Order: sequence, then structure tokens, then C-alpha cells
Amino acid sequence: MADADDPANNQPTGYVPPKVWTWEQPSGGAFASINRPVSGATKEQELPVGEHPLQLYSMGTPNGVKVTIMLEELLAAGHSDAEYDAWLISIGEGDQFGSGFVEINPNSKIPAMRDHSTDPHTDLFESASILFYLAEKFGAFLPTEHYARARTMNWLMWQMGSAPFVGGGFGHFYNYAPFKIEYAIDRYAMETKRQLHVLDTHLAKNEYMAGDDYTIADMAIFPWYGAIMQGAYSAAEFLSVHEYENVARWVKQIGGREPVLRGRQVNLTWGPEEFRVANRHSAADIDKVRAAMKEQDAETAV
Repeated sequence: MADADDPANNQPTGYVPPKVWTWEQPSGGAFASINRPVSGATKEQELPVGEHPLQLYSMGTPNGVKVTIMLEELLAAGHSDAEYDAWLISIGEGDQFGSGFVEINPNSKIPAMRDHSTDPHTDLFESASILFYLAEKFGAFLPTEHYARARTMNWLMWQMGSAPFVGGGFGHFYNYAPFKIEYAIDRYAMETKRQLHVLDTHLAKNEYMAGDDYTIADMAIFPWYGAIMQGAYSAAEFLSVHEYENVARWVKQIGGREPVLRGRQVNLTWGPEEFRVANRHSAADIDKVRAAMKEQDAETAV
């Protein structure tokens, strides 16, 4: 068994952690240019404001998609007051460190939202907080019955606590780190598969995360674990996602909802350009993209 105290066994070979860590150079990897050990704005940059009370500043990552799915579900359910503007925050270009964004979210992470329908306006950050706020504001997708509400909140908080091991853990070391570290990949692959098994076991007995009702818990969990099931980080084979049949059933069910399909197109920065809705200001912005996608699907099917 390797001696954990022998620097020769460290990676890189011979590495010894200093007594005091200092930030001397970027750590490498896909996000080296934006990672830093301090918070706060790095530039003056006001946020745009559209015509709707709800102003979302986000990007089409799993955390951002949670909120656009919720907003599209609210609109589909007839809550016209849930109309919103969604502005792209390009995290690769450091938009999250602009003064306007930091004013809403001092943690400089997407998504962030400002609700101008209140006086004074309400600032919101952390995706689960935004989902909860919207669910309470519109009285939708969060059960009022005691036990169902508790189940919903249990799974919502499970996602918030679990997903960092998937994205910042497995995804980072398997896909984004500057070199492969077997120990790190094994550690986080094990945890990712454990989480998928948690979901698979639960969904074997439940249609949705909270039981019989579709809730904000499903909206929070789907973007992360649906992506894993559908090949995120090019790791579907590596993780043997075919083993999780109940998760696959749920992913297909949630992913087939029209509001979910619409929400997933908002604030995109990748994929075919004609299918992106970089900034969303009305239903028509998504309608155009969805029509093009359906036309392509029809042509492919011929």
C-alpha cells in the first residue's frame, strides 16, 4: 500500500502542500481564467432591464435551466404575471463579476433574479431560493399539504447538497481538469453513481420526486441528473447510466414536457446557433426556435 505521507506518491510527483496556501498563478483547467480566491466586482457593468417585473440574469447551465423551466411551467399553467426577461450572463467572459450582478448576488454565481413587482424590488440568488420564491409567489408546484410539502423540500435540498459532487467533483476532474487524477475521478464517480442509485431506488416507487405531483423538486433535479443520463461530460458509458432504468423513465417524462423543452433553450451559449435563445423577452423568442427544432425533427424522421 502506498505511503500517503511520501511526496513521491503525490501528483504531481514530489508535491508537498505549503504551510500557507497562496494564489500565485491560475490552477489550470477550463475555468482558470475566472477562478479567484476573493469575492466582489472586478468591473463596473450595469445590468440591462426589460419590460417585465421579473428580470433573470443567467446562463443555460443546469442551475440556470432550473429557473427558466419553472418560469415556462408557470406561464404554461396560466400565470401570466410570470412573464420575464432573461439576460445572458456569460460566465466565461466574467459577466458575473460586473458591479450590477454582484449587487444582486455577492457570490457571483448564476442564476440571479430581480423582482420589480415589489417595493422595494426583491433580489434573489441561489437556484433553489428562486424556485421556492416563485412557487410561493404564484402558489404553484409546491404542495401545501404538510407531508407532500416536506417531501418536496427534502428533495430540493438534496439536490442542492448533492449536485456539487457531480459538477464540481466528477465533472471537473473527469472533463475539465488539466490532467487526469485517478483518485479524484474514482472518488467522484463513486459518489455520482451512488446518487443515481438513490434516485433510481426512489423513482421505482414514485412517479415524481415528491410522489404523485410534479414539483419544484423535479425541476431542480432534472437539469443535473437528466444531463448525466443524456451524456453530460461524455461520461454516459463510463458511468453505465443504462443501469438506472427508473431514472431514465423519469428523465424521458420530464424532458418531454413542452415548458421544459422551452426552458432549456433560454440563455444557451452552445449547440446550433439557430436553436439558441440568448436573451428571452417574450414567448415569441422561444416559439421561433421551437418551430425550427420541430421542423428539423420532422425532416430527420423522413
